[in-house]
Parts: sequence; C-alpha cells; structure tokens
Amino acid sequence: MHPDLPSLNALRAFEAAARLQSVKQAAKELHVTHGAVSRQVRALEKELGVALFAKEGRGVKLTDAGILLRDAAGDAFARLDGACAELKRRSEEAPFVLGCPGSLLARWFIPRLDRLNRALPELRLQLSASEGELDPRRPGLDATLLFAEPPWPADMRVFELAAERIGPVLSPRHPRFAELRQAPPQALLGEALLHTASRPQAWPQWTSAQGLQPARLHFGQGFEHLYYLLEAAVAGLGVAIAPEPLVADELAAGRLAAPWGFVETRARLALWAPARGADRRAEALARWLRHELMEMPS
Repeated sequence: MHPDLPSLNALRAFEAAARLQSVKQAAKELHVTHGAVSRQVRALEKELGVALFAKEGRGVKLTDAGILLRDAAGDAFARLDGACAELKRRSEEAPFVLGCPGSLLARWFIPRLDRLNRALPELRLQLSASEGELDPRRPGLDATLLFAEPPWPADMRVFELAAERIGPVLSPRHPRFAELRQAPPQALLGEALLHTASRPQAWPQWTSAQGLQPARLHFGQGFEHLYYLLEAAVAGLGVAIAPEPLVADELAAGRLAAPWGFVETRARLALWAPARGADRRAEALARWLRHELMEMPS
C-alpha cells in the first residue's frame, strides 16, 4: 500500500458506514461486529486528524471531510470492484490448461473427452501432454493430472482421485496366450517381459506384491514411453505392465487380458492445482474425474 494512505480495512469500514448511513448495516455487509466498524472509523479519524462523522440528535451525519472522503473512497472501491470482476471474467473465459502424461492422455483421457465437454462445457479445456518428468508447477498450467506418491506439497492443492493399481497384461495375439492366461504368476519369471524406462519400478513392485523375487525377473524389449509399451502388448509382442486405467478400455474390448489381476501401490492418481487463487474449475474437473474412474470397466 502507498505509505501515505490509511489502512485499507479502515477505509472499507468507513466507506460502507458512509454509503449505508449506518454503522450497524456496514457491520452486517462486512460480516464484522458493530464495534469493529466503530473502532476502524475512530482509528481513521485519528490518523487523518479530522472528524468524519458528527452527532446529530440520536444519530450521526457526515462532516464535510466525511463527504469528501466518502465520494473518493466510493469511487475507488467501485473501480476496484469493477476491475476485479473483469479479471475474474477473463480468467473464467480463458482456456483451462491441463498437463497430463502423454500415455494417460492418449489411452484414457482423450477417449472420454467428448463426455467431459458435454458435462463441463464451460471448462474450455486445453491439453498439454508430456512424457518426461511432468512438473505441476510449470508456468502456464492450471492443473496437472498424474500418478504420484504422497506426501503432498503445501503449495499445491492435490485432489486424490484413485489409488494406483498396476498389473501385467497380454494380448490374445500373444503366441503363448492360451498357456499363460491359465498359468500362476511365477510363470512370468521365465518371460522376456516388456518394460519402459518411464516406470522402472512397476515390475519389481508387482513381483514383490506376489511374494516373488524381483531379482528373478527377465526383461526383454524396452520402450521409452508407456504408450509404445502398451501398443507392443496389444500387438502380441510380449507381456507388459501398466496402471489399470490405461488398459481398462482394451480389457473391456478383449484386446488385452489381465489374468493375474492388479495390485495397489503407494501412488495415487491425483489432480494437482496451485494452492494460490483456488480455481473452482479444478474442483469441478476433479469431481468429474472421480466419477469417471468409478464408472471405469473392471
């Protein structure tokens, strides 16, 4: 605030009391007590060195100084209210930029995009894909959808959507599909497993959850991104491992099978948004995402 200006709270209390010609009504409008408004006005009078109200019978009236300040403060607050309303309108009309890993975007989000647009037409979503390390704090992003493990940072609002569940999948086009789909999890220790550099922990996590030794895993073809890994699995080139949402549609359509099921990890699929200036659009998107995940084919 400019060093020559009085307290903004005091000016706001005075402006409301002068405009409404009532300390009681000003207190109600500002959601404070009658005494709080009176104290702010007295403090303002003391700081300015002039009386702003004078007694008139059982009530009060504005002095000449009070009228001058009322008009100036009223105009200033009206301009501020107008500017804030305009900025809010622009913000709500601007596209909502969502960051998302490319694999999650392509295999789960985009197939549901038409439903999202119908459910939240005011969102005006703009998607930003990444297959590298996705930074939720990257400038230009309004929110980020990703798998991550808690604890959550204090400077972000994190809407937890679902626990991450991972499991091996293979295609009916796999040469040993009929045999493997009936086999126990131990059978995978003899397979040249498809894997990806973006999720090196996935196979060891699943193996440990099955009571098997990760050191006995044998890896075959590797891929830089999860999207290509799953395309290879659909083509019958091997057994891959992936989060359940990314293969849900393929499982429902019979293009992939998950004979050994899925296990829960410590990670969560969550929507991250900056904690500053809470955006209601992020909350609406989080609610829609939770509903879609609950409706996901199992």
